Amino acid sequence: MWKLSQRQESEETVEIEKEDIDLENTEADEYTPSFEGDFEDYEDDFEVCDGDDDSNNETESKENIEELPPARKKEIQEIQKAINAENERVGELSLKLSQKQGRVDCTRESRADGNNSPSRAPVCGIFVDFATASHRQKSRTQALKQKTRSTKLLRLIDLDFSFTFSLLDLPPVNEYDMYIRNFGKKNTKQAYVQYNEDNVERDIQTEEIETKEVWTQHPGESAIVSGGSEKRDISDAAVVPKIDTPRLSSFLRAACQVISVLLEEDRLAAEPSWNLRAQDHTLHFSDSSSQLNTQLPFLQNRKVSGLHASQVQRQTVVSVHDLPEKEFVHPLDGRYILCVWDIWQPSGPQKVLICESKVTCCCFSPVKAFLLFAGTAHGSVVVWDLREDSRIHHYVKLSDCFWTFRTATFSTDGILLSVNHRSPIQAVEPISTSACKKQSFVLSPFSTQEERPGVSFHMASLDESGVLNVWVVVELPKADIAGSISDLGLIPGGRIKLVHSATIQLGDSLCPRSSEFWGNTQTLNIKFLPSDPSHFIVGTDLGLISHGSRQDLKVSPRLFKSQQCGIRPVKVNVIDFSPFGEPIFLAGCSDGSIRLHQLTSEHPLAQWDNSTDGRAVTGLQWSPSRPAVFLVQDEASRVYIWDLLESDLGPVARQSISPDGLVAMAVMGEPEKASSSFLALVLARASGTIDVQYLKRQWTTPEEDEPGRLRLLLQETVWKKGRLQI
Repeated sequence: MWKLSQRQESEETVEIEKEDIDLENTEADEYTPSFEGDFEDYEDDFEVCDGDDDSNNETESKENIEELPPARKKEIQEIQKAINAENERVGELSLKLSQKQGRVDCTRESRADGNNSPSRAPVCGIFVDFATASHRQKSRTQALKQKTRSTKLLRLIDLDFSFTFSLLDLPPVNEYDMYIRNFGKKNTKQAYVQYNEDNVERDIQTEEIETKEVWTQHPGESAIVSGGSEKRDISDAAVVPKIDTPRLSSFLRAACQVISVLLEEDRLAAEPSWNLRAQDHTLHFSDSSSQLNTQLPFLQNRKVSGLHASQVQRQTVVSVHDLPEKEFVHPLDGRYILCVWDIWQPSGPQKVLICESKVTCCCFSPVKAFLLFAGTAHGSVVVWDLREDSRIHHYVKLSDCFWTFRTATFSTDGILLSVNHRSPIQAVEPISTSACKKQSFVLSPFSTQEERPGVSFHMASLDESGVLNVWVVVELPKADIAGSISDLGLIPGGRIKLVHSATIQLGDSLCPRSSEFWGNTQTLNIKFLPSDPSHFIVGTDLGLISHGSRQDLKVSPRLFKSQQCGIRPVKVNVIDFSPFGEPIFLAGCSDGSIRLHQLTSEHPLAQWDNSTDGRAVTGLQWSPSRPAVFLVQDEASRVYIWDLLESDLGPVARQSISPDGLVAMAVMGEPEKASSSFLALVLARASGTIDVQYLKRQWTTPEEDEPGRLRLLLQETVWKKGRLQI
């Protein structure tokens, strides 16, 4: 049986090998199984006894049984039964093990063979496990097939590595790059040092820096003017001071401003002739006075035609000078000059500007005094940026000294549009909120690039024909030194320009029809309401003040008239709003009358007709430090001081300027500093000199609850006026 089973298994193996050989072409010999190896593996499944084979054992056992006595035969039979029983138990145990391993088919065959031939069990202690051997052979055959198939499939499957590329190449960050990423690259400098190779410790690779602390004194008060210690603590050398550069720059500018003023005072004290000449011009209502140095070469034989003080930079004033009466320097003879002064430094102007056309009016920017706007007799609006580098302007050497004459940064003459003015400009005014006008700056108004504020406001220009143009002040992000092709009015290297926004035709639309008898109405000046810049008032040559709005809205009242009935050929020369938020304004006329108007009333609250003896009012301005005080100038070179709390019938002080007549006047002061405020009156004389009169404390320091007292006085005036009308 064993040989038969081996023969059958060998035949099945041969058939399997033939199928494998048909599938294989080149590796048939490599995977052909060896019969001898298979039989050798089966040796583990046999238990060998002393007998040769089963048939011989049975024959010999039968013969021995027949020859032995009955008792011995019975004993041998019992031993054979025990051996058979033991073989059956071993067979059943092997079957159970094969079932647990998933060999169900082989187990059924072995059990069937055991049941059919129970007497065929080995007699002489020899047992063969054919089921396990058959299963092992099948497993090896199946593994051989899988290996052959995988080998063939690997020949067919081949990956192509013809090219490679990297999606992301991110090298590791070193310590230096991480430091630069965390702390930035500003205020840093890359350097290297030579390490001390003898000392390999990390913390002390470099040599210690020798330091020495010294001091000095200037000017020296004794023989010892310097000294210092020979030793210094090592811990002090490791401390690196932190410097705030913007704060240091701001401090240096402020300190330089103070030092310049102190040096100016020392110079004036060292020149008694200059000081005495200035004190000779002190008026009786002034404590002291000073004189701006108009004896400069380029200001000789030039008369002053106008003055304008900054509303935010309280110590800054600009003077406008006409053409010289005698020829001096050819490049400057045909040009008008504007000088920007700081009254604390009267020795010379801060900036000198030139203009080719006659300047009729001017004003500063509403936030900081770094922009100066001017209107000309030719109808153009020009602007100077006082922050520009002086190297892009003209240099002229006069009396062994170089002077920079700044040309206009932008002029509307380069805008070839129909919106340009065709008549002389009477007024230029900034359109801003009251918050901007209440600011006061102690430092220099000409800020650096780092402190440059955002330029965002409107400008208005009014000509005598009644055309009101509104301009947007634009600051370019970058200056072009080569100039601009589109902006023809912009100087090369300039950054400020004007963009036209709107045009309002005033003319006869703001005046009644009865004025047609007097011809075309001429507009003389304009002022915007501090509390609401959308509203404005315009002075005319008919004694009327028109009220309008930029939004084309209906306003009430539409006109502000005088107490006299009818229309008269009287020019409203000057208009000024109260800087303290009260809805009132003053108007000075060519017939010498002064009117105090309220925005809600058509007729004035008060009108003074004979305060100037019929002389035309050429200058009028509220005091910036006292709500109830204002100053007036007439064409007869006289100055008047009004204090409504002291007297509402006429001026409380007057001064005649002679023999050198008065040409123009400007009022300067600081309302925010009640304890240390000042009130200065800048006067331009006919000879071309400019005086600064510092008024007495009684006109400078406000009284107790002065705004409330003035408001109560105005209410009483309104009540009396209403009662008289009834």
